[in-house]
Amino acid sequence: MERPELALPQLHAFVVLAEELHFGHAATRLGIAQPPLSQQIRRLEDKVGYALFSREPGRIGLTPAGQALLPAARHALTDLAEGLTAAREAGSGRAGRLRIGFAASLALTVLPALLRTFREQLPAVDLDIQEMTTAPQLAALRERTIDIGLLREPPAHDTELGFQTALTEPFVAVLPSSHPCAAQHAIRIEQLADCPFVLLPRAVGPALYDQITGLCIAAGFAPQVTQHAVEWQTVCALVETGLGVSLAPESIRRIRLEGVAFRKIEPDTARTRVAVAWRKNDSNPLVPRLLAALDQDPPDRP
Repeated sequence: MERPELALPQLHAFVVLAEELHFGHAATRLGIAQPPLSQQIRRLEDKVGYALFSREPGRIGLTPAGQALLPAARHALTDLAEGLTAAREAGSGRAGRLRIGFAASLALTVLPALLRTFREQLPAVDLDIQEMTTAPQLAALRERTIDIGLLREPPAHDTELGFQTALTEPFVAVLPSSHPCAAQHAIRIEQLADCPFVLLPRAVGPALYDQITGLCIAAGFAPQVTQHAVEWQTVCALVETGLGVSLAPESIRRIRLEGVAFRKIEPDTARTRVAVAWRKNDSNPLVPRLLAALDQDPPDRP
């Protein structure tokens, strides 16, 4: 198909004249004199190869060629105007697309409040929400397949990525309801020394895994991890079956399973950090907008 090379002023002049069917009125509406308007129409007719207007004394009208061109010309001008508006909205951070990765457990804490606030402020933004664990999020940020990450225990130092703390929360013990410690209001970690553990694989969240195993080591034992599960929902389900116990962020207690007991740990000084992550050199104006929404409406604590 031949690529049309039409000047926008010519198309605009054509549409206005087609609507007014009067050179004087059309020129006034365009804010130009009649001779330049006539020149624009002549150039467009030369490009088309046919007359677009019939000219009779005191009267003009559209030719069949002009009638055929008018809908496409209107459509092209409308599309361009809408495209310019969309570009300005996206450039200002009022519209566009934001891709967000989130750890599943954060749907219990940070995610709902943050997205609610963001959507109230910027309803025209298209949000692409993807569930993924911490390590894949970090990789996706570097590969530019997501723009924002919501994750646990970000790396301490990173030259490419920035991190902003969204919340910190303590740990709880996750026990089968039949476990002897489930009868207590709170337990000490060393009481779990002889129990098999169910944990997330270290590969999906190395810092969190090391923090949990570090709590056990500080209590005098290395945890015997006999089962792994990628999501906390699955960890709790395996604990319910009696396959082991776990240590988890406190928000996990919002997962309601009849055969699972969540118990406070004493002392409860250890905290896990939830952070928002982004590329430091990202030019997407929606990224700082989301960070500002986090500051304005901090997420509910568990």
